[in-house]
Amino acid sequence: MRFALSLAAAVVCAPPVLAQEAPRIERADAALDALIAPDAKVERVATGFTFVEGPLWHQGKLWFSDVNGDKLRTVTRDGKVVEVLANSGGLPNPPAGKSIGSNGLVPAADGRVLMAQMGARRIVKVDAAGKIEPFLDRLDGKRLNSPNDMVYAPDGSLWITDPPFGLFNGMDKDPAKELPFNPVLRYANGRLTAPITDLVLPNGIGLSPRGDTLYIADFGQATIFAYNIAAGGKLGTRRTVFTFPKEPGGGADGLKVDKRGNLWATGPGGIWIMTPAGKQLGRIRLPEVAANIAFGEGGNAAWITASTSVYRVPIKGVGIMPRFAK
Repeated sequence: MRFALSLAAAVVCAPPVLAQEAPRIERADAALDALIAPDAKVERVATGFTFVEGPLWHQGKLWFSDVNGDKLRTVTRDGKVVEVLANSGGLPNPPAGKSIGSNGLVPAADGRVLMAQMGARRIVKVDAAGKIEPFLDRLDGKRLNSPNDMVYAPDGSLWITDPPFGLFNGMDKDPAKELPFNPVLRYANGRLTAPITDLVLPNGIGLSPRGDTLYIADFGQATIFAYNIAAGGKLGTRRTVFTFPKEPGGGADGLKVDKRGNLWATGPGGIWIMTPAGKQLGRIRLPEVAANIAFGEGGNAAWITASTSVYRVPIKGVGIMPRFAK
């Protein structure tokens, strides 16, 4: 665990730039051609940021967080960047260079966006003008660790990962940490619960197309796990989908699931694309460490946040748009 924690801190706080090679799409299985055209190209749409995360296609543009830069921004298809909110992590006097900005983003039912504030250790609602309203900040009276990523289920419940990355004085050893675990949370019917409490660093999160399988990328174990979901959000036994090899260039961070149930997940070297059984179909190779991915443009593009840049890959309409996305 000591190795995993130090690696996580390094990736979140100081993302390295990899070998300066052109981004490309690697084909490991012919089935990839049904998802991405063989002649598709990886495009860098915008760059010059600190460490970008939490991509969300909403209202005709990509919303994204700069975790270390402490800002929420949007970017259009033609590369126009707009700052929506400075000090997006919510701390009044944020320490420079720490991972305390905003992170995961999902559309809310009222048209606003739910935003994870790593610094303030809460989830808020934010509108296009940058106005925020508190939403969730405590589990059974204890402050959350540092909400990271979120996904809405078809039944309207909200699933959330809550690792300690925003606790900049030692993560799990930070004296401000109130929860004794790093949970995966579920918010439903006005109540927040912790169905999962035994992972090391739960990070990326996704759901199968029917919403009956929950996927969690555990950064600390470099593994994607799956759980069957029964009525009321009750989870079945955890099973391993895929464990990433020990290679440089990123880890088990963000993930999304497409219309066919395939997983698109960050890992060493970029975005790994695999079947629900963990069979690798291909990889989107990037010259920077990939942090997260979102489907956009009606499911026809994959948008990737990777260290200092935002990338786009055209895909064959297989992306699932988030619940409540406009």
